[in-house]
Amino acid sequence: MKLLEGKTVIITGASRGMGKGIAEVFARHGANIAFTYQSSDEKAKALEKELSANGCKVKSYKSDASNFDAAQKLADAVIEEFGSIDVLVNNAGITKDNLLMRMSEADFDSVMQVNMKSVFNLTKAVMRPMLKQRKGSIINMSSVVGVKGNAGQANYSASKAAIIGFTKSVALELGSRNIRCNAIAPGFIETEMTEALGEEQVNAWRNSIPLKRGGTTEDIANTTLFLACDMSAYITGQVLNVCGGMLT
Repeated sequence: MKLLEGKTVIITGASRGMGKGIAEVFARHGANIAFTYQSSDEKAKALEKELSANGCKVKSYKSDASNFDAAQKLADAVIEEFGSIDVLVNNAGITKDNLLMRMSEADFDSVMQVNMKSVFNLTKAVMRPMLKQRKGSIINMSSVVGVKGNAGQANYSASKAAIIGFTKSVALELGSRNIRCNAIAPGFIETEMTEALGEEQVNAWRNSIPLKRGGTTEDIANTTLFLACDMSAYITGQVLNVCGGMLT
């Protein structure tokens, strides 16, 4: 059973990590996918080809989600190419970790701009088509550190906490039009980025988690799939902690 058959999905920052994992699962479930990337044209084209092998329509867009005008142009281009926008996954994000005492204003501003402002930009951009359709699902990628905080990540934690407040407000505003808005708070997810931490540190993280393992991109992708499809039709304004019990 393909849970997203015929639905058009925008996924920001899908050329690697969690975004790529989400795109792969969505393609297997029949979604037509528009995804954004910022750096490697070659990687984006390779992913286009990989996803298209599932029989769905796929197009990559080199677009900066943190730029308001670029987000508007992206939504317009997707409507022109695909005809609708049924699901938005706000996944694009960066980290610039440091203790607050050493954190520069530029590092605080850039993390807020990419992580939080991009969610505002894309949500504004897809609102009009979703309101016309009187349906839609918006899924925002937060983090467990947005729920509990983390030393050395004041900027990142602040941006992810802001996403939760934004998500709940959008859910309240758009619920009467059958547009749902939820957030996912991933815990320690093992991606290309975590490989740089070293085996000792990764094992320490694993041992601190009740399920005794790091999460996979598929763990996040399956949760995103649930919130995107009609199986979650009565769920909005919620934060799903996908963290192996870290917050328990």
